[in-house]
Amino acid sequence: MKWLLVFIAGLLEVVWATCLKYADSALGWAITVFLIVLSFILLIRSYKKIPVAAAYTVFVGIGTVGTYLAGVIMGEPFSPGQLLFLTILLAGIIGMKAFTKEEGKKEVK
Repeated sequence: MKWLLVFIAGLLEVVWATCLKYADSALGWAITVFLIVLSFILLIRSYKKIPVAAAYTVFVGIGTVGTYLAGVIMGEPFSPGQLLFLTILLAGIIGMKAFTKEEGKKEVK
């Protein structure tokens, strides 16, 4: 459940980061600020069960990958080198999630 909060927070980061490009009115900025606050509230709530370093790494990784892909979909240029390093970043995010123990769970030896 706590990882779901990180995932949703990361998706909201993609949305608000993309909105920054188009926020040109008071309403646009209000929506962007609301999404930023909501994203960080969800992230902070996930810290109750997930180590901060792992949760934040996954959050930022989701935001980075998602924002990059949103930019490409919207017509921004990309290169094979960028896709290679994006893949490496994605592997790191998955690794952080896979090898992080949630607090409250006992390690089996």
